[in-house]
Amino acid sequence: MSDLSALFDPDRVAVVGATDREGSVGRALLENLASFDGEVIPVNPNRETVLGAECYPEIGAVPDVASVDLAVVAVPAAAAVDVVREVGTAGIGTVVVVTAGFSEAGERGERRERELIEVAEEYDLDLLGPNCVGVISTPAGLNATFARGTPPEGSISLVSQSGAFIAAVLGWAAQHGVGFRHVVSLGNEAVLDEVDFLAEWGADPETDVVLAYLEDIDEGRAFIETAREVTSHTPVVVIKSGRTAAGAEAAASHTGSMAGADQAYRAGFHEAGVLRAMDVEEVFDFGQVLEGGPLLDRDDIAVVTNGGGPGVLAADSVGDSRLRMAEFDEEVRATLADLLPDEADVRNPLDVIGDADVDRFGRALDAVLGAGTVGGAVVICVPTAVFEFEALADVVGELQERHGKPVVTCLMGGAEADRAAERLESYGIPNYFDPARAVTSLEALADYREVTERSYEPPAAFDVDRERAREVLAGAVERGVDRLGVEAMGLLDAYGIPTPAGGLAESGSAARELAEGIGGPVVMKLVSPDIVHKSDVGGVEVGVPVEAVPDTYRRIRERATEHDPDATLLGVRVEALVDPEESTETIVGVNRDEQFGHLLMFGLGGIFVQVFEDTSFRVAPVSEHEAREMTDEIKAAPMLRGARGRTPADLDAVVETIQRVSQLVTDFPAITELDVNPLVAAPDGVYAVDLRLTVDREALAAAE
Repeated sequence: MSDLSALFDPDRVAVVGATDREGSVGRALLENLASFDGEVIPVNPNRETVLGAECYPEIGAVPDVASVDLAVVAVPAAAAVDVVREVGTAGIGTVVVVTAGFSEAGERGERRERELIEVAEEYDLDLLGPNCVGVISTPAGLNATFARGTPPEGSISLVSQSGAFIAAVLGWAAQHGVGFRHVVSLGNEAVLDEVDFLAEWGADPETDVVLAYLEDIDEGRAFIETAREVTSHTPVVVIKSGRTAAGAEAAASHTGSMAGADQAYRAGFHEAGVLRAMDVEEVFDFGQVLEGGPLLDRDDIAVVTNGGGPGVLAADSVGDSRLRMAEFDEEVRATLADLLPDEADVRNPLDVIGDADVDRFGRALDAVLGAGTVGGAVVICVPTAVFEFEALADVVGELQERHGKPVVTCLMGGAEADRAAERLESYGIPNYFDPARAVTSLEALADYREVTERSYEPPAAFDVDRERAREVLAGAVERGVDRLGVEAMGLLDAYGIPTPAGGLAESGSAARELAEGIGGPVVMKLVSPDIVHKSDVGGVEVGVPVEAVPDTYRRIRERATEHDPDATLLGVRVEALVDPEESTETIVGVNRDEQFGHLLMFGLGGIFVQVFEDTSFRVAPVSEHEAREMTDEIKAAPMLRGARGRTPADLDAVVETIQRVSQLVTDFPAITELDVNPLVAAPDGVYAVDLRLTVDREALAAAE
């Protein structure tokens, strides 16, 4: 991983393309760098001086050029690659390219960006950009951007794939007093990307929170592994745009059609321990509440207010969240009864009554925060004539410090509330006008506590028959097909996933022979790579008596031919009938995501999988703990655990099957889609009744 100290703590900064021309990027950079603690060196062949400072014609002409820590390039796109080459030749190792006109600008720009990457690799450059706003490091007084405004110093570090987001945030932060440590605009991410900055700030003891605006992630697995390490001690909050992007329309499996792009990000963020904000307001709400304050040690929340209505709104918001309204024990209720007027209700939410002064409010909050049943509190206050918001702010801040429990406030007033909010900031307490925002912020504290309590374990490595699995997949290459069905059930057998006894029959007599060997009624399924949904064309018969097997075989083939005369028919699979009594049909599926790799799905299966969409996703490979989480997260989980007198399913077998499928697709990345549907979860084990998968034949052949 790169050492980015020269980017955030340089002594000498050269600006290539510096100019005093009004309205230019080069001038804006120099003006923003006026507060820099170190030396700023203008470089421009067309200027002798810029804004009163000596200007050099080229980077190589700068005295003692090798000691320049950072070069900022703001020249036309056609010249940018050559300038970066000169920077590398001069021995400068860190460069920010703010110039646009690269991969975002068509084929010519893409070629230019490839050349830029080659130069960066040749000279081992830590290159930020191109097409970025730049970088800010408030401890160094460094604002190497062409945006307007410099934020106050703080302990939040922000990285963004959108320069416009950075530009908007800087003005907002300055207006609202939100402090930042570092701010980075990634631009096109030709070299440095969000993973580099996650690693850098995770190792920085002065960064309390990392915020990120992301549009996509190129290396999903690297992001998960890096963020997982960082989030164990530093919270990471991401706002991800493009949530509604649809998955591939051509998906052949249930999983493929349901695993849209956002499902992969949700799963990846979960596994990485990243908190996801759903809008701009949330990302900064979360950042502020996580910035150095205490975490919730339990999810029970108290609401203390001098206005009944806002208190009820807060209680409703708690009910809509994962948090709970705390119960006060008898001792706490007795204390509150002594403190408050007779008409006060000493239950949660606690209304201290509208005539409460600061002393009554503070003593009530002290009693509530001292309760062992309370993890944190929302303080809601509407203005009255009997106390000042600023005095209340000091009381709330001191009580949070005394009890070590998080408090958020809703001081619902005008200028007086704004002044009090500034006082609260010194205690690390955020203030919100909306009680719902306050509750959501406390929920973020609870979510991050769970992240810190996680213990990650490596995926299990089962003893499997990879060679047999390779042979099954190789058959697809030989036949020139991409999609396989029940003819590939041997793949599951090779990976220790139970399947009903049976086999493929290519004639009616062979089918009867298989049925006789199985005994009793059987299931018969069409085997054709060209007909995906077999049941829709009458290609599946259940409970067929042995004597009826030959005729059923003939009818299944006739229906298939009638549906698609050109379809390739490989035969009919005959297998044992799985008793559905006391069992639940589930699905284990896989879809290969472009960024994160294989995305695992578990949920309610059978014919209802896309009706109820009761599913959970993870990025493969998964551990036993992650697989078990998947079984717990679906709405149908009580059915598996034995709701309403049902015999519980063998959840251990379900969890193991999820892990085995995870290992299968990890071992064979050429599998792009896979559905085990249904996976029948019975009290005595599981059975994979049906299989559908798609393979990348070129990748499969290349791996041989």
